[in-house]
Amino acid sequence: MNIFKFAAPANFYPLAGKLVPVFFVLALGLSIFGLYWGFFQTPDVLSDQKQYYRIIFVHVPAAWMSMWLYFVLVIWAIIGLIFNTRLSFMMSAAIAPTGAMFTFLALWTGAFWGKTSWGTWWDWDPRMTSELILLFLYVGYMALQSAIEDTRRADRAAAILALVGLVMVPVIYYSVNCPNPAECASLHQRSSVERIESNIFLAMMVMTVAFLFYGFATIFMRVRNIILMREKQTRWVQDLPEVKS
Repeated sequence: MNIFKFAAPANFYPLAGKLVPVFFVLALGLSIFGLYWGFFQTPDVLSDQKQYYRIIFVHVPAAWMSMWLYFVLVIWAIIGLIFNTRLSFMMSAAIAPTGAMFTFLALWTGAFWGKTSWGTWWDWDPRMTSELILLFLYVGYMALQSAIEDTRRADRAAAILALVGLVMVPVIYYSVNCPNPAECASLHQRSSVERIESNIFLAMMVMTVAFLFYGFATIFMRVRNIILMREKQTRWVQDLPEVKS
């Protein structure tokens, strides 16, 4: 099987259509299991933080996805810049809204955590600030791409912006894993995934995979729409049953 044939929009379009419902079902099933396990089957091991620590089952996977999706967006953008492949730029464009959504979700749930834990909705903590800048990068990428009428110029300009913004991913990672939060002027405690209780870790990982499948589903669904818009003059698109109807 030649996987490179799916680099052509005409071949990738039907494949994505078959995968979208599969990813949605997996995301729904894993979300139900992960939230149930996290909310009802994990012990109250963090008694000093009471019940609001369960925000981590949404907040942490969303934050991880926000960084991971930006990295994937940049990889597709680089492939597009080097090989000038149409599908690569389409994938980058499809990833951006989902990445922005996860970044906003991480900031929103983080604000709830901050209010209950530190008594404030927002503080210019390095981790919060870098995540906010990541949201601006997603929004800036989408705004720049939509502001330029010529699709090829828009794709390349947005790809360069995304590439420049890649520096924020290691900054966010360092802010999470800063050896001494006090020296980093951070309200957040240092990441403690390696020390976390097994039931909590299981629920967090299940939610992360659920968000991953949800991301795949929305990205593939969106890239199909982008393909239809950009390839609407081609014969294969005009012959599609959904276009004819």
